[in-house]
Amino acid sequence: MKISCVILTMGNRVAELNRAVESALNQIDGDVEVVIVGNGADVPEVSATPPVGSAAVVKSIRLDRNTGIPAGRNRGVEECSGDVVLFLDDDGWYADQKLVSHVRDRFATEPDLAVISFRVMDPDGGIGQRRHVPRLRAGDPQRSSPVTTFLGGASAIRRSAFLQVGGLPERFFYAHEETDLAWRLLGEGYRIEYDAETVMYHPQVPPTRHTEFYRLNARNRVWLARRNLPWPLAALYLTNWVVLTLIRERRSGGALKAWFTGFFEGLRSPAGERRPMAWRTAWRMVKLGRPPIV
Repeated sequence: MKISCVILTMGNRVAELNRAVESALNQIDGDVEVVIVGNGADVPEVSATPPVGSAAVVKSIRLDRNTGIPAGRNRGVEECSGDVVLFLDDDGWYADQKLVSHVRDRFATEPDLAVISFRVMDPDGGIGQRRHVPRLRAGDPQRSSPVTTFLGGASAIRRSAFLQVGGLPERFFYAHEETDLAWRLLGEGYRIEYDAETVMYHPQVPPTRHTEFYRLNARNRVWLARRNLPWPLAALYLTNWVVLTLIRERRSGGALKAWFTGFFEGLRSPAGERRPMAWRTAWRMVKLGRPPIV
């Protein structure tokens, strides 16, 4: 089973990119095909090279403009030849040289497994961020479990399943594209697992560092519901998130303004193809501990 690794870059973190590529190339029994996607930027020259005797390779492609995270990753997958594709942020790196071997074994022996979401650790020893454990009960990041979504930049995906459901929704640009993909994979009967044995290091940075975080977060939640949920569930999902946002951001007028700007943009603008999940898929998500209303 061949493994590929897609790394998006804006070309502005050369040392970090080199570290990310090196961690993929130096996997024991890995032979990883690394595809670096310059998202509207030239791909910097990296010094990392495959170990002697390894069949690992490094390829790069440049997109004419910043097409966003989902479109950039989709282009990377198109360039891959692996059966399993790792997605790695250019400022992250793998903590263990046996990660790829572990991932390969799991996908080879579990044909209904579509995605492994990795455990993200702070390299400086911090406690980590709750959002890095993709389930409601996130208190113990060392506990593996089935989940209903995953972390895009810290994951491994069965390429055939990815292509079967159409890849990541490119119009999202940033935020919730993984959940859209995850829900469609669950609808096809696949499993998604948070595997605490697969560890990626990543600096502890808040998602609000993105200037349009609140707007895109809200817009894409609306699109996510419109594309994937039966209308009664969509109404519950969006109502819950309005209430949660009002509670969480009640002291920040700027954040609320940006969030509701995105929310109404999501209601007015095209969301893309609507393929509502079956009620049995929604019930499956309930049994997995995360009903599609929160």
